[in-house]
Amino acid sequence: MTVISPVYGRTSEIVARTRAIATEIAAKHAPDVDSKARFPKETFEALKQQKLLSAAVPKELGGAGANMQELAEQCAALAQGCAASGMVLAMHHIQIACIARHGLSSAYFRRYLEECVEKQILIASITSEVGVWGDTRSSICAIEQDGDRFKLTKDATTVSYGEHADDLLVTCRRNPEAPQSDQILVLVRKPDRTLDQTTTWDTLGMRGTCSPGFKMVSHGAMEQVVPGSFADASAQTMVSYSHILWAAVWLGIASDAVARAGAYVRAEARKKPGTVPMSAHRLAELAMHIQSFRSNVAGQAMEFDAIMEKQTGMDELLTMGWALKMNNIKVACSEMAPRIVHDALQIVGIGGYKNDGKFTVGRNYRDSLSAALMISNERIFAKTASMLLVYKDE
Repeated sequence: MTVISPVYGRTSEIVARTRAIATEIAAKHAPDVDSKARFPKETFEALKQQKLLSAAVPKELGGAGANMQELAEQCAALAQGCAASGMVLAMHHIQIACIARHGLSSAYFRRYLEECVEKQILIASITSEVGVWGDTRSSICAIEQDGDRFKLTKDATTVSYGEHADDLLVTCRRNPEAPQSDQILVLVRKPDRTLDQTTTWDTLGMRGTCSPGFKMVSHGAMEQVVPGSFADASAQTMVSYSHILWAAVWLGIASDAVARAGAYVRAEARKKPGTVPMSAHRLAELAMHIQSFRSNVAGQAMEFDAIMEKQTGMDELLTMGWALKMNNIKVACSEMAPRIVHDALQIVGIGGYKNDGKFTVGRNYRDSLSAALMISNERIFAKTASMLLVYKDE
């Protein structure tokens, strides 16, 4: 069934099919995924069957060629059924985008993206590392080249859904003599790696992302190195896709909580026909906040797509002004999501506090609290403060 997107006003088969999976599969299994901290395998089998994992692959290589607006709404729709599923999908799209936007000069990566479409390959990333204290733009490990082959070992603090991914996109130093900031992206195929788990993943929320630490040992062909530097891939792709798609996931979490609060208020109203429950006034305020949230995500996604229509688009993504916008959407949305869920809880009351009722928002609450920790807001505020000392908004 084709639907009209409530956010962007456009028809999208990608979003329609994802929303159906979110409702019929992801939401059904979300409680078990959360309680057992297990990977949402049912959801991703369905996404593969519907060829939705290749949404971000360019059309010329067989993918859907989805823009940021479609990807954002796809992630929001899935997160409304299961937050962990929405986050895994967002992270996967980020990796596909890095390859599609920076690797197409390579025949190897063009063939690889075609393979992603055919086999619906799920890609995870390893950007964290023991010893760099959360700084993704710094690596200790380095690729070791031997002719046309490489070896790479990395001790990562977190590897989201790494055990369940087909392949990994890994950051490292360009060579053992390179400074920590001189990084590249390397594609590591599943048959060519070992993962030894080093930490556990018993968390408050986002339990289904399955993100413990691992030590990875790998090898492969040098053609698996993404052309160019990670510095450019990060600034022109990873930051924008991460902050906009993550925000869309948090929007999905908050939207589900608001929907539950709305259902509760309507149920209360039916008990006393002709009256407006006091909780309806709080719901009206909540509707205002979720609209603002939705507009923020939609606006940044639309602006990104408009920038990419320009010949100078990739350069524009390197500007300080755009970096500030990405910092702002990340912080604003990561703080707004738990506030909205909290307000939904106040409307529903004890029914929202219980874990086993139809109005429960407990999982929404726990999942939304992860938002401020995914690249610490304090770290982002510090970077924003430094930029604002020299930036002049024209």
